[in-house]
Amino acid sequence: MPHDGWHPHDHGKGHPHHHAHERPTRRLVLAAATFLPFGGASAQSADAQQRIADQANRLLALLDDRQRRQVLIAFDSANRVDWHYIPRSRSGLSLGEMAPAQADAARALFATVLNEQGLKLLDGVRLLEGVLREQQGSWRDPGRYYLSVFGMPGRFPWGWRFEGHHLSLNVALPAAGHVAVTPFFVGAHPATVRDGSNKGFRLLGSAEDLARQIMTGLNDLQRRTALIANRSFGEIVASPQREQDLGQPRGLELGAMDGASRQRVEALVETFLATLTPDLVASQKQRVMQQGLDRFRFAWAGSLTPGEAYYFRVHGPATLIEHDNTQNGANHIHSVWRDLASDFGHDALAEHYRRQPHR
Repeated sequence: MPHDGWHPHDHGKGHPHHHAHERPTRRLVLAAATFLPFGGASAQSADAQQRIADQANRLLALLDDRQRRQVLIAFDSANRVDWHYIPRSRSGLSLGEMAPAQADAARALFATVLNEQGLKLLDGVRLLEGVLREQQGSWRDPGRYYLSVFGMPGRFPWGWRFEGHHLSLNVALPAAGHVAVTPFFVGAHPATVRDGSNKGFRLLGSAEDLARQIMTGLNDLQRRTALIANRSFGEIVASPQREQDLGQPRGLELGAMDGASRQRVEALVETFLATLTPDLVASQKQRVMQQGLDRFRFAWAGSLTPGEAYYFRVHGPATLIEHDNTQNGANHIHSVWRDLASDFGHDALAEHYRRQPHR
């Protein structure tokens, strides 16, 4: 298992090679070739569920009793849906409290839902926490990222969360054949590292670049439709417990876009999907396609001038991608992928409980 930028006492001075540096044209070609509906998601999900449960149990076997008590939380605890990305006290077991073999096992658990690119995204968040540590002091800590396991792995419903400053990955396995991986929040501060050994690193740069290309490629009328506010919002709208503030999707429908613009939006969606394991990519793509991609809308708020505050989102009937870069002189990104119907496995969990009324 690669150790760079991962172990609790490594403050992330390496430079992970993230997809922010890939050429957008190549990303577009990849997206055009791969953004297709997939079938057989439930069989794939069953394989994924087994893989995730097996690795969670391997990790639990490596923990001592005290650590196991820290990491295991009841599935029906309010804590499970109390997600956030600010620096705050958290339950669970932090990377900084884990021995190297335990940290490796935790990373292997993350690798049951994320591919190598997704793992590098986690590394990048912690690398930036190391940059902030150098600037602001020891209260910024790349070891202060916490794993919580809700319920017992392999016994439905159960799940886990990996969370810290600018990161919240929520995985729920509510019933057979279902794996939910949202909300998935990633932040980047600084959005562009301006000095030091990681100068020029842009963890979420590819998403910004694609969104700007979308706006540039629209005609004047389309751009006016896509622009939903002259100022950025200063934060993602669907932050924890504020989903209702979103309202109905706004902006320019994909069905009204030409092929090139639509392809760029699909590539923007792909920046999230490209972090997941192949079977979870398939089920997430199927989820998107079921909603009708033509009904998705792309929206922008704020300035189109690079370096100034901006916000964008892709919003379908259930799927939501948000990205805001306003704080710290527009050098501080908050981004999230949510499924407003199945976050935390809620939809499948409700069905599971309906079938077991005496539970």
